[in-house]
Amino acid sequence: MLEFLYEYGLFFAKTVTFVIAIAIILMLIVGAAVKPKAKKGEIQIDNISEQLDNIKQSFLHNTLGKKELKAHQKKLKADNKKNDSKEPKPRLYVVDFIGSMDAHEVESLREEITAIISIADASKDKVLIRLESGGGVVHGYGLAASQLQRIKNAGIPLSVAIDKVAASGGYMMACVADEIIAAPFAIVGSIGVIAQIPNFNKILKKNDVEFEQITAGEFKRTLTLFGENTDKAREKFREEIEQTHGLFKTFVSTQRPSLDISSVATGEHWFATQAIEKGLVDVIKTSDDALLEQQDERQIYKIKYKIKKGLSDKLALGFSSAVNKAGVNLVSKFKSLNP
Repeated sequence: MLEFLYEYGLFFAKTVTFVIAIAIILMLIVGAAVKPKAKKGEIQIDNISEQLDNIKQSFLHNTLGKKELKAHQKKLKADNKKNDSKEPKPRLYVVDFIGSMDAHEVESLREEITAIISIADASKDKVLIRLESGGGVVHGYGLAASQLQRIKNAGIPLSVAIDKVAASGGYMMACVADEIIAAPFAIVGSIGVIAQIPNFNKILKKNDVEFEQITAGEFKRTLTLFGENTDKAREKFREEIEQTHGLFKTFVSTQRPSLDISSVATGEHWFATQAIEKGLVDVIKTSDDALLEQQDERQIYKIKYKIKKGLSDKLALGFSSAVNKAGVNLVSKFKSLNP
């Protein structure tokens, strides 16, 4: 009986694999045939002040005695009535930026910043960017830093909070801020440039494979993956890296003129408690504390640009979920059938 069930399970697994393979092929064909449309998004606004207040009230409700709770609710009601007659609080707009190597997140960042600039009152509102990135491509993070510069150009005070890491391109963004806040063990710095590339020319030669590359312009290509690299090409590539590093140093020193740029632009990184001594950050605290400090005097909103998922995205997500579930169930069956 167990042998029969095992054979049946194996047959079932082969059938499911075949069906999944056919379905994937059909999806690829349909996806290639359908002309892709530009994905549309929308600005999503979350009331952080309300969230923090709800947390506080829930905690008090569960910890205060009946008499204390009644007195607290009475005071809260009076305070709310008093606040209704006051002018609206100034606002703090919060944006989260978690950057990847190619900095594609800048596409959402530009929409979020455009929304903030269009509604913020520069005379009283502020912006806080919660930044997390170890850096990446120069042009991507250069654009991201330029997006933050737009906030300053609009005259709106800008703070950047680093809870984990803002290094290399991440620090290029952070240094634009009027104030850099960092958690004690956050990693900052790495004001340097790196480029590396493998070369397979010796392997090709060993296997009698010729590689040809035709260019117009002496330095259209410097170092290459498959060709034989020359000292002249290496020197040119090194020169380009130095130029990029020079631009990086100039940018940082322009944003934070008090920095001794020669001592911090070595490519090293530091923990925030060390970085504050070098002038790379201004305040040691977490973004959570920064928000709590603003809770009483400002209305806090989180701004996020969210791309709407189309029908094809939803179907793909549902199909992927179904395949994963089927795989888990199949593994469970095999474990129970295996003698």
